[in-house]
Amino acid sequence: MGGRVGGITSKYYCETAGVKVSGGQKVKSGTILTRQGDRWKAGLNVIGRSSLTAGVDGEVYFTRRKNGSNKVITLVNIRPVNG
Repeated sequence: MGGRVGGITSKYYCETAGVKVSGGQKVKSGTILTRQGDRWKAGLNVIGRSSLTAGVDGEVYFTRRKNGSNKVITLVNIRPVNG
């Protein structure tokens, strides 16, 4: 048994993966930021590993840094809303 489940074909699956928000965009807690990617890592106020979600309401911003093996990684962060 190896049938597909979920109603999306492999032809269009690549269109559903990736970054779902852009830098400077306002998001609410629980919003999906990325799907099925190892290019992005969770930063401040972000939850998850391969699919990142917002932990708080706020504004999305990206930062870059080197990891332990000197490879540049992109962190997805959220600047919380004050008030």
